[in-house]
Amino acid sequence: MKHPDDDNELFNRLEAEMTEPAAPSGGEVVDLGKARTARGESSDPTPDPSADSRPSKSADPEPTESADARPTLVDQKVPTVSGPGVLDRIKHSKRLDVFPAWLKSRAEFGEALGWLSGHAWHTVAFHAVRVPFVYLPKLIWRSPRGALNTASKVGRWAVDGEGEALRQYTATNEQVDEYLKLSRQRDRRVRLRMILTALGSLLALGMGLFLVYGAQPMTQLIAATVAVLGFGLAGTPADAPLATRAVIKTEVQKLTSDIVIKAMASIGIGQIASAVAKGQDGIKFVAPITREGPGWRADIDLPLGVTVADVADRRARLASGLRRPLGCVWPDADPNEHEGRLILWVGDRDLSKTGIVKWQLANARRHDVFKRVPFGLDPRGRAQSVPLIQHNVLIGSQPGQGKTASVRVLACGAALDPSVELWLHENKGTGDLDSLECVSHRFVSGIDDDSIKYAADSLKLLREEVMRRAAAIKKLPRDLCPDKRITRSIADKRSLKLWPLLAVFDECQNLFAHAKYGKQAGEDAEFIIKLGRALGVILILATQRPDKDSLPTGISGNVSIRFCLRVAGQVENDMILGTSAYKNGVRATAFRPEIDAGNGYLGGAAPLPVVVRTAYLDDPATNAIAQRAYALRKAEGTLSGHALGEDAESTSGPSYDLLADVAAVVPPSEKRVWNERIAARLGELRPEVYGGWKGENVTSALKPHGIKTTGVAGTTDDGERTTRRGIVRDDLTTAIAERDENRGAA
Repeated sequence: MKHPDDDNELFNRLEAEMTEPAAPSGGEVVDLGKARTARGESSDPTPDPSADSRPSKSADPEPTESADARPTLVDQKVPTVSGPGVLDRIKHSKRLDVFPAWLKSRAEFGEALGWLSGHAWHTVAFHAVRVPFVYLPKLIWRSPRGALNTASKVGRWAVDGEGEALRQYTATNEQVDEYLKLSRQRDRRVRLRMILTALGSLLALGMGLFLVYGAQPMTQLIAATVAVLGFGLAGTPADAPLATRAVIKTEVQKLTSDIVIKAMASIGIGQIASAVAKGQDGIKFVAPITREGPGWRADIDLPLGVTVADVADRRARLASGLRRPLGCVWPDADPNEHEGRLILWVGDRDLSKTGIVKWQLANARRHDVFKRVPFGLDPRGRAQSVPLIQHNVLIGSQPGQGKTASVRVLACGAALDPSVELWLHENKGTGDLDSLECVSHRFVSGIDDDSIKYAADSLKLLREEVMRRAAAIKKLPRDLCPDKRITRSIADKRSLKLWPLLAVFDECQNLFAHAKYGKQAGEDAEFIIKLGRALGVILILATQRPDKDSLPTGISGNVSIRFCLRVAGQVENDMILGTSAYKNGVRATAFRPEIDAGNGYLGGAAPLPVVVRTAYLDDPATNAIAQRAYALRKAEGTLSGHALGEDAESTSGPSYDLLADVAAVVPPSEKRVWNERIAARLGELRPEVYGGWKGENVTSALKPHGIKTTGVAGTTDDGERTTRRGIVRDDLTTAIAERDENRGAA
């Protein structure tokens, strides 16, 4: 242990060294007493709880140091923790692609090669058609003028006409010596050129006489053709070229950093504008501006506190600053970076003018619905797809913006998988989905009450199917179904009856807003969306009126895939794309009516919402796909229900009537009965349908039919009196009578 005297000696030595005069090296002299006083005055003024046991500061203005005190060297460097080394920074750096994306993608490479071949063929064909009918008559018409031009040029050359202007200049300015030199030079030139011109004229005359009187007809024809074509070219005016352009290039200004900086400074963000005003850039380019697809890409770090949403909110101003159409400018966020990383993509042409997008599966024989369904292209020309399994889809827009066309693409993708059971409900009555009727298990097209009731009944049946599947999947061995969800291998086992089931409800606002069937249909749809996702039951809902009455919030809040085309306002935008989507810059209100039809924001299919131009299938193309789907189903024996001409009211499982089955297991003598006993009896009656049902399954299944459960007193098998949930048989018979009456009226 150190002795206190050793510390005192060290302290005295340090104090002596610090009070010495400054060394020649320029070291700073520090008064230790003043340093102690300053340190004491800057201490925390909060009184110490034990202050009563120590002398106050006013009693002893000079602070004292204990024997163990250590001096604080005010010029001492504080050690800092070093950041990552050079190797660590290199490891975490982003590597650019060795080969461009279009060269690595077979589809993009094929598309580029096809475009180049088409461009070359178009150019050749364009000029080949015009050679005999346009170019040759022009040459013949211009050949006399070309002959005169040729003779005139030869004459001027022979008399040295090109030097006449210079000789006149020297004569006018009385430059005698220069004029005499130029005159002598002209004399020498003219003598030589006149001799050559005379010899050339004699040779041309002899050649002409030979061709006229001595040459073969073919030689004469060739010579005349060459002469006419040559003189025709010589007679072509400079402002009227012989050939026209086969392709007129649309010059698009190259995107440069200067252009981007000026445009960003003009959109009204204070941090950027102030930096540019001070002579700074205001933004930082983290990578060179490069070509990406049919446009330019700039990766930008925005100033501190500025987000991509701030820029997206000013997209129209940004397009104005770039002097490009609105449909060419697409600011996006980078999901792998911070919120201030902007990917600015500027296309060569407006997205709305890219033409019809061809669907990738238009000529495909079949498709696996467990894989993503091709949906369209984003502004950069990249293919975008939608996952259907374990998802539900909500599509919304104003009328005429491409909503039903988007539904048709997804329905056709599912139809090309013969294992998928299709339930199609088109509650607009225009027949947009009629081509797929031949492969549908359930199908309706209409806006009348009967069509709405049919769609509402489908949701009831789907709800029952979800409960049946839940009980069935619960019984599956863990090694076959470890995640308790439908997989490709499970769907292929037809005996399990757990194949994918996709139900489309186009113009669903007519269903959910219906005075009689709407409320129950909304509850059923919400139940299916929440529980059917993992059970292979998929809903695709499309609406042109997204409000709380036409689209219940329980549905819009639980759908995982959303596609929003042009809508009128913020409320409709957030009803489709989710709360705060408008605030975050995802605004389908920016799309232009009719001009941007088919363009929309796709959310849930990628890490961030992305603008997609959907593929388009007209009625003949849809019909061709439906016929291939029909052939597939017929070959594999998966046609069912409406496709076979049956009025399918049940699901893909065995046909049954729930109310009739309950009435069969509850005799008239039993006025009240527990639901758990009904479940047990139903399991004995139809084990393939009701196997595994419990009392709560009976409660949920009977609720859509208007049969409510209540407390029922009874005796257990052990003889104990108790009250449990059950039904009154009279309610059951009333529901059956009402249903039969409605069927008879229909």
